[in-house]
Amino acid sequence: CELQLIFHTGTALAIKLSSMDISRPDISKAKRKKRIITFAIIGLALISVTVLLSRLKPAAPTVERNLVWIDTVKRGEMIRQVRGLGTLVPEEIRWVAARTQGRVDRIVLRPGALVKPGSLILVLANPDVEQDAANATSQLKAVEAELANLRVQLQSGVLQAESVAASARADYEQFKLRAEVNEELFKDGLVSPLELKLSIVTAEQAAKRNEIEEKRYAFAQESIAPQLAVKEAEVDRLRAQAQLRHDELEALNVIADMDGVLQLLPVEVGAQVQPGTNLARVADPARLKAEVRIAETQAKDITIGLMATVDTRNGVVAGHVSRIDPSVQNGTVTVDVLFDGPLPRGARPDLSVDGTIELERLTNVIYVGRPAFGQERSTVGIFKLQADGSHAERTQVELGRSSVNTVEIVRGLQPGDQVILSDMSQWDSNERIKLN
Repeated sequence: CELQLIFHTGTALAIKLSSMDISRPDISKAKRKKRIITFAIIGLALISVTVLLSRLKPAAPTVERNLVWIDTVKRGEMIRQVRGLGTLVPEEIRWVAARTQGRVDRIVLRPGALVKPGSLILVLANPDVEQDAANATSQLKAVEAELANLRVQLQSGVLQAESVAASARADYEQFKLRAEVNEELFKDGLVSPLELKLSIVTAEQAAKRNEIEEKRYAFAQESIAPQLAVKEAEVDRLRAQAQLRHDELEALNVIADMDGVLQLLPVEVGAQVQPGTNLARVADPARLKAEVRIAETQAKDITIGLMATVDTRNGVVAGHVSRIDPSVQNGTVTVDVLFDGPLPRGARPDLSVDGTIELERLTNVIYVGRPAFGQERSTVGIFKLQADGSHAERTQVELGRSSVNTVEIVRGLQPGDQVILSDMSQWDSNERIKLN
């Protein structure tokens, strides 16, 4: 058996060696060609796969449908409105200010109390004001007494001048009559020329004295008014000063000057106040208006008289724009709205409200809900739902005029299109999304 196995083995080895020695060029060439074709096919396949992979779009991210706001583009009437927060304030507010320095001695009424003209709110104390009022009264009485005394003295002087003038007139008449008698007697030779001449001279002197006394009496009458005027002016000055001091004394009693409600009392008992310090605020709660703060970028189209509605959280009241503040504060413009009807129950000053002002009505325009991004008259990218309803593709849309909840579409969308209006900034790098 061992010899037979060795024989067969040697025979196989001899056959293999003999076959290796035989040359086969056609088989070698065919193998080489086959390898080249195989490598070419593999290369073309790799190139094709690479091109196809490069042309494939990246997978669209998935977005939960219930987390986004989808709206449909419409055509029709769009109401342009602007909205802002505000408060109810009284149309008429009056501050009661201190007219003099003082200390709060007593508070009679507290905020919330109903007041009328003359209602005592609080009492101030100032001994200096009381002393000044007393001194002014004393000075006035003294100068009034001086005026009365002067009036008596002047009247007495006039009476005396009148008496002297009457006496001079009587003397003049007497001496004139005597001269006339002597003149008649002289014609009859009963009076000497010297006596006649003496009587005539005496009558002339009496006439001159009568004339002087008449002038003195007239002057005494005319001089009364100027002398009294000087003293009366001093009396008027002291009377005005006394009135001022008494007004300051009365002003220590702080009173209301209108019907309304005491809203604010920014002082407490014992507080020192200076002239001009606001002590109390009184307002009429029955006449309220809304002060609505509108963003300055939206307030440019507001004009006086535009219709408005105010939501008081307890009802909606119609009104109209009555005033527009010319200044801008903290990026907002204050707009006053007067109400056209009664306010709902519960409306009170400083109540927070929501005001909406109607700017205009646009007819036959394409509009959609206002997106969470983008300003009016700008171009933004909005995801528009495709026909399958499961995918959305970014579309460039030109926006027009805007309102509180809607915006006009100028270009990029048509009625019936559905778009996503939510903030999609986290998918800015994607042109397509998938709604799950």
